[in-house]
Amino acid sequence: MNYSSPLPWDARFSSRSPLFAPLAAAAAELQHCAHWPAINELNNLLLRRRLLTGGGAPLAFVAADRISPEASPGYEPRAYLSGELETRVGNWHDLFNALVWLSFPKAKAAINARHHHALQLASVTQRRSTDRDALTLFDESGVIVACDDPALLALVENFAWKELFWRRREEVLARMRFYVFGHGLYEKALRPFIGLTGKAVLLPVDGVFLGASLPAQMAILDDRLATLIAQGLRHTHELHPLPVLGIPGCSEDNAREAYYDNRDYFRPGRRKSANALPS
Repeated sequence: MNYSSPLPWDARFSSRSPLFAPLAAAAAELQHCAHWPAINELNNLLLRRRLLTGGGAPLAFVAADRISPEASPGYEPRAYLSGELETRVGNWHDLFNALVWLSFPKAKAAINARHHHALQLASVTQRRSTDRDALTLFDESGVIVACDDPALLALVENFAWKELFWRRREEVLARMRFYVFGHGLYEKALRPFIGLTGKAVLLPVDGVFLGASLPAQMAILDDRLATLIAQGLRHTHELHPLPVLGIPGCSEDNAREAYYDNRDYFRPGRRKSANALPS
């Protein structure tokens, strides 16, 4: 989806919904833009950070027509080896990808490294791996669910949406945190619709984490997610479907109990539990 017209650039999108909170700090650095951020303005944000891709190359946002001739072909290998991240101007999908790189740099680098290594293997086996499917799904639609209560995490695993989001709503507000990671999910959240679903990893945390500031939480999550990606995430079954508009505060409609009776959106079911990252 390309929203450059008729929607203008608005760096205040993060105020529209708590779903955008993880990007707030990076987006705030673009508040000065009266137009859609140009490539050089995105790269200016990198001057205050030393971000590396999965291969250790310094990250640089590059327009498609500016990709250097000697750069490796293919999006992931090019980023891994040369640091060049192809970015379309006026495109929400690519803008959110850039903002996620700025917000979760270690996790994004870990995804890039895994993709690159999987592509090297695929060149021998001639098959796309389940690893790449899982990585792509999380990169596009991922959500991090952090909680200090295993019983609440189990409700996510068991699709017990009304029990979780309504009957135990106060516990969710006090003891659970949700962080959108997938840039594709951010794009869809600009125009939310019933059916909007993320793919979650479940991270046990403690009370110290829950009481920390958002920047401190983000730094911890980036480290832990990078570890998870480096060591696991081999199959899409490790990701848990999450109807994100059911999260308290993410939709005005979910303040009503009847909202959670829509079984087409809040689907019941059980499946094998995916492995959560140990605390």
